[in-house]
Amino acid sequence: MLLQATLNGPLTRDDHPAVPLAPEELRDDAAACERAGAQAFHVHPRDATGRECTTPAVVDAVVATVRDGTRWPVGVTTGAWIEPERRRLLQHVHAWRQPDYASVNLSEEGALEVAHALLSNAIGVEAGVWTVEDAELLVRSELGDRVLRVLVEPVDVPAADAVAVVDAIHAVLDRGGVTAPRLQHGDGEATWPLVEDAVRRGVDTRIGFEDTLLLPDGTRAASNAELVAAARALGAGEPRR
Repeated sequence: MLLQATLNGPLTRDDHPAVPLAPEELRDDAAACERAGAQAFHVHPRDATGRECTTPAVVDAVVATVRDGTRWPVGVTTGAWIEPERRRLLQHVHAWRQPDYASVNLSEEGALEVAHALLSNAIGVEAGVWTVEDAELLVRSELGDRVLRVLVEPVDVPAADAVAVVDAIHAVLDRGGVTAPRLQHGDGEATWPLVEDAVRRGVDTRIGFEDTLLLPDGTRAASNAELVAAARALGAGEPRR
């Protein structure tokens, strides 16, 4: 099972003083997470002002720097809040040269167009499925055997409801014959229940500051590497049987 580390997301140092922002910080953090057991990385590149950015020069430079610190693949986001002008985002995606993959939130307008742009540029697609409706869209799109993986990732779901939500999403994907590997994760209070459920299902998962600042016992994590180590202790990242 793959264990991906999500190093920063949209967070800032106000959220946690150890959030890596600069390229060299992301590189060093990725290296520490690799030592703790991570096998892939997801980062949100920042420009010189610290703003999330999809500009090709920034994205390529950040990814290349992170890759200097790890032997594992490095991916980025295409979140619509970063570049809301879709035409500009598509231009940026077509010009990217360094990312191994990028996440595409199917709930966002124009997501399938962004996914096709990534595929045409030989960049892997992580199809972000937040809801049953997103799963149905992926099935209809016939991209289920072309994406690198499906991110089963309900957003802002209470911990008590999280497993039922992913059950429903997996059922749609199963009925639709989606063959791509699945990476399941949550955020906030649902983070650790969905990591544990992913281990039970034998599917990939992820962990990092983007999803939670807390360890399974509710204490504040000191670093992304500590979160990765905690996920490994639960069985995440173990070889499939």
